[in-house]
Amino acid sequence: MLELVTADRGPIDVPEPETPLEELLHAVATGDQASFSELYDRTAPRVLGLVKRVLVDHAQSEEVTQEIFLEIWRTATKFESARGSAMSWILTMTHRRAVDRVRSSQSGHDRDERIGLRDIEPAFDHVSESVEIRIEHERVKRAMAQLTELQRQAISLAYYGGYSHTEVAGLLGIPVGTVKTRLRDGMIRLRDEMGVAS
Repeated sequence: MLELVTADRGPIDVPEPETPLEELLHAVATGDQASFSELYDRTAPRVLGLVKRVLVDHAQSEEVTQEIFLEIWRTATKFESARGSAMSWILTMTHRRAVDRVRSSQSGHDRDERIGLRDIEPAFDHVSESVEIRIEHERVKRAMAQLTELQRQAISLAYYGGYSHTEVAGLLGIPVGTVKTRLRDGMIRLRDEMGVAS
């Protein structure tokens, strides 16, 4: 805060002007964590709002928002103010990531259905088969809800997001060994929750 002294009222506080987002991004590109923190505080609500409009699911939206800010941290050097504002650069990246997540989820769902449908004989009732697939998806969803947030995060990235163990470690900022442990423990717990014999 700047202090301004007036003759009739004495000192009054005047807020300092905010650093332009473009300057913050250039500072982030040099590894400035304070600038990244300020950038996050000022842009996170808009980023999360856009992601939620695309994905709807709040938990997935928060996860994708974290991935976006990790990408901003890693790729801030690619920002060129001559090509547009910092906010439009961030929101373009946000929209792309959110749409990628939708496509990834849809392709995983389609793949699961193709695998499930591949083994169905033509004589089967397609309606009841579809209901069974839906019930199975609900079982998985309920079982996933029983995992710890850390396990659910690792499994979602690895199995639904299609990321390798190394990529998951990079996205979460943890060692690969920790990712493997979370995946193993999460899969064991999923198996137990779903009553699948080992």
